[in-house]
Amino acid sequence: MDKTYRTAGDAVEDIPNRATIAVGGFGICGIPSVLLKALLDVGTTELEAVSNNAGLDNAGLGMLLRAGRLRRMVASYVGENKEFARQYLSGELEVELTPQGTLAERMRAGGSGIPGFYTATGVGTQVAEGGLPWKYDDSGNVIVASPPKETKVFATAEGEKEYVLEEAIVADFGLVRAWKGDRHGNLVYRQSSRNFNPLAAMCGRVTIAEVEELVEPGELDPNDVHTPGVYVQRVVALTPEQAADKRIEKTTTRPRPGGPSSTEGALVDDAATHGLGG
Repeated sequence: MDKTYRTAGDAVEDIPNRATIAVGGFGICGIPSVLLKALLDVGTTELEAVSNNAGLDNAGLGMLLRAGRLRRMVASYVGENKEFARQYLSGELEVELTPQGTLAERMRAGGSGIPGFYTATGVGTQVAEGGLPWKYDDSGNVIVASPPKETKVFATAEGEKEYVLEEAIVADFGLVRAWKGDRHGNLVYRQSSRNFNPLAAMCGRVTIAEVEELVEPGELDPNDVHTPGVYVQRVVALTPEQAADKRIEKTTTRPRPGGPSSTEGALVDDAATHGLGG
């Protein structure tokens, strides 16, 4: 089955208002930037986004955030996005902060048909006991707080230990970026872009993948496939210009031996160093 769509706009145009989207990437590494820009352009609003964080102020999810298109975020941290922090603290955005490993497992569980799981992370804190501020009003008062979660004691090799129940995440749509993909939706990620992308692909009921290089079915070695096509419903092939458009979150300089002074520095622009694998 050929799952390719002509443009990113065609692939996202039926995402309705108030949908939940799971978005791959970490910071701005491996984010589905073309799909997110297309979603911004079609005007979809009041979205709930599940992602490790909201990227930068003007990149990826940050574009939707700045345009006021997000009503809720499920993330592991606010990160470098000042607008994300501003909207959260001013009561414009509801935010469910979740431990990073727990968030990853909630997404994986959703894609595996597992409704919930027990973890030791968060036991004895507000993660389990409830009371984490999810939403403020414009005066800084908490108006929505996290509920208490079920806990259970299990026997372990170290003795009895308490665990907290976390529920799986299933999103209406998953948006991911892959290095290579075929027309059947089989995906390969490169280097550190293989972060939250496989998980976002798994937990979306309808998953849309933008791929830097589209190949024909049978060209990918099955042993190299990270996300099987069964998890992917739509594929968008990027243009060479779109594929090459990768931002660097932080620019690092260092003195070049025998070269410029440390003040002038030399740009460290190594894709692996900066995690630009996707």
